[in-house]
Amino acid sequence: MTDSNARLYVFAAPSGAGKTTLVHAMMQHYPGLRFSVSYTTRAPRSNEADGVNYFFVSHERFAELRAAGELLEWATVFDHLYGTSRSQVEKILADGHNVLLEIDWQGARQVRESMPDCVTVFILPPSVAELERRLRDRRTDSEAVIARRLRDALSDMQHWEEFDYVIINDRLDEAVADLDAVFTGRGEAQSVSNPELRRRVHTILGL
Repeated sequence: MTDSNARLYVFAAPSGAGKTTLVHAMMQHYPGLRFSVSYTTRAPRSNEADGVNYFFVSHERFAELRAAGELLEWATVFDHLYGTSRSQVEKILADGHNVLLEIDWQGARQVRESMPDCVTVFILPPSVAELERRLRDRRTDSEAVIARRLRDALSDMQHWEEFDYVIINDRLDEAVADLDAVFTGRGEAQSVSNPELRRRVHTILGL
C-alpha cells in the first residue's frame, strides 16, 4: 500500500468497541500500511514495548513535545496524556506510505484541522449491551472503572457524525470487509451520509 498519494487514516472508537483488534487486522491485510506510534504518559502494560505499542514518556517530556509543536494531536484519556508525533506522520506520508492513527475523537478533531485530507473512521459496537459485555469480559477492571468506561464510551459515541465513515463492529470478518471497502474507495455503505447506516447507528444509540 505505497503510492505517491499516500493517505492518513484516523481510527477512533469508544473503549470496548474493538478498535485495536481492527487496527491489527488492517495492518496484516495491508503490509505496506504504517502505524503511527503515539506518545503516552501512562505506564506500559506487561505485554507492551516502548516504541512498538507507544512511546512511554513522562509528563514533563510530553509538555516539552507539545510546546515544541511536535504533537499533531493530543488528548487526556482516563487521566493519562496521549499524543501523535507530527514529524513521524509527515515522514511516513512523504515516503509514500499510507498511515494509520489509533486515537480518540478529540484527537481526530485536531488531526482534521491540521490535515483536512485525512480519512476518518469511527468504530461502534453493535449495541450498548454488547459494549458492556466486552468491557466486563476483559476482567481487568473494577466495577467502578467499568462504570466509568461505559459512561465515557456512551459520551464518545455521540461524536460519530464528525467522522467520514462508521464501522459497526459486530462480526470481525464483516468489519474488516467494511474497512477494506473504505480503504479501496468503495465505502459508500459505510459513509455517515448513508441513510441506512444512520438508521443503524440511531438504533444502537437509542435515538
